[in-house]
Amino acid sequence: MTNAPVVDRLRAWTTLVVLPTGPLPRPTVRNYVFDVVLALVIGVASVGYAVDSQDVPARVVVGGLIAPVPPLMPPEPDPGAVFGAVLVAVVAAVALVLRRRYPLAVLWVVLYATSVTPSDTPGLTFYSCAVAAYSAAAYSPHRPPALASLVVAVLAVGVFRDSELPVVPNQYVPLLILVPLIVAANGLRTWKVRTDEGLAQVSALEREQAEALRRAVEHERARIARELHDVVTHHVSVMTIQAGAARKVMAVSPDQAQGALLAVEAGGRAAMTELRHVMGLLTMASPEPGGPGPADLAPQPGLAQVEALVARVRDTGVRVESVVRGQLRPLPSGVELAAYRVVQEGLTNAVKHASGGSVVVTVEYGVDFLRVEVVDTGGEAGPGAAVGNGYGLIGLRERLAVYGGTLEARARVGGGYRVAASIPVEASIAVEAR
Repeated sequence: MTNAPVVDRLRAWTTLVVLPTGPLPRPTVRNYVFDVVLALVIGVASVGYAVDSQDVPARVVVGGLIAPVPPLMPPEPDPGAVFGAVLVAVVAAVALVLRRRYPLAVLWVVLYATSVTPSDTPGLTFYSCAVAAYSAAAYSPHRPPALASLVVAVLAVGVFRDSELPVVPNQYVPLLILVPLIVAANGLRTWKVRTDEGLAQVSALEREQAEALRRAVEHERARIARELHDVVTHHVSVMTIQAGAARKVMAVSPDQAQGALLAVEAGGRAAMTELRHVMGLLTMASPEPGGPGPADLAPQPGLAQVEALVARVRDTGVRVESVVRGQLRPLPSGVELAAYRVVQEGLTNAVKHASGGSVVVTVEYGVDFLRVEVVDTGGEAGPGAAVGNGYGLIGLRERLAVYGGTLEARARVGGGYRVAASIPVEASIAVEAR
C-alpha cells in the first residue's frame, strides 16, 4: 500500500515522457522527394568514403609529430571490412528517407550505426547523424526522448570517440558558405512575404468586421424605425379619431365625449408602453437611478394581444369582427410580433380610410403556416388619411421576409381593402433558432 503513490508517480512520469506532445508530421510528396535525394547524396558520399578509407596510408608518431610513413607495398584491402563499412554507411543514409515522418526512430537507427562504426572512420555516419539530429529536434513530437537522444548523439560523436571528425575539402568550402546564405535569404524573403500576406488578411478581416458591424447597426436602426412607425402610426391614428369624435359631441353629449377622451387616454398609455419596450431594446437597463429596468419592460405584443387591439379599434366606432381558425399553438415570438403588426397595420388603414365601414380580422393556424388577414368594406376617409406614406407596408414586407413570409395588400374589386400575410412555420422556427 505504501508503494502505491510511488507507482502512480512513476506512471505519470512515464506517460509524460512517452506520450507525444503533438501529432506526427505528415510530409508531402515534395518533402519525400527532397529526403530521397538528400539520402542518395549522403549515401554516395559515405560509400565513397568507406571505399577510399581502406587506402589511407598508415600514420605513426615521430618525435611527437604525426607523419605519414608510406609502406613498402600498398596494403591489401579487406573485402569483409569494406563490405561492413559500406553496409553501415548505406543503412545510416537510407534511414534519412523517413526523417520527417519518424524523426526519433531515424535518429536511433543512425546512432546505432554510429556505435558500430570503427573509430578510425567517423565519416561513415557523421553527416547522416547530423541530419538525423536536426530532424529529431525539428519534427519529433516526443520532446523528452528527442532531447535525450540529441544529448547522446553529441556525446557519441564528439566526446566519446578518439577519432578526428571529417574534414571538408577546400573545394566545398564556398558551398558551405553560399548555400546557407542562399537558404537563409530565401527563408527571410518567404517569411516576409507570408508576414505581409498575414497582415493583409488581418486588415481585410478587420474591414469585413467593420462592414458587418455597420450593416448590423443599419439593420437594427431600420428595425427600430419600423417598430416606432407601427406603434406611433396606429395609436396616433386611433387617438386622432377619438379626439375628433369627442370634439364633435362635447357640446351635445358630454358622456360620449368623456368616453372618447378615455379611449384617447388608453391609446396614449398603450402607445407609451410599446414605445418604452422598443426603446428598451436599445438599453435593457437604465443606468440612471430610478430609471426603468428590465422588469419595467413589457414583452413584445403577439397574437394574444390581437383581441385587445381589436377592442381599442372597435371603441373608435369601426365595426370589427375577429375570427380565429385552426388549432391554436405557440409560435416563435418574432412570428407572433410580425403577425400582430400585420393586424395593426390593417386596422390602422381601416381607421384612416374606411370610417363607417366594417372590418374582419382573420387569424388562421394552418398545419405548416400562419395566415393573417384584415379585410375592410371601405368607407369614408378619416382625418389621418392624407398623411400616409406607404412605409408601413414596406416595413411589413421586410419584417415578413425575414421569416420567409409574404404580404399581399391591394384594393378589393367590390370596394374596400385587403391586407393578408402568410408565414411558413417551419422556416420561421429555423430562423428563430439561428
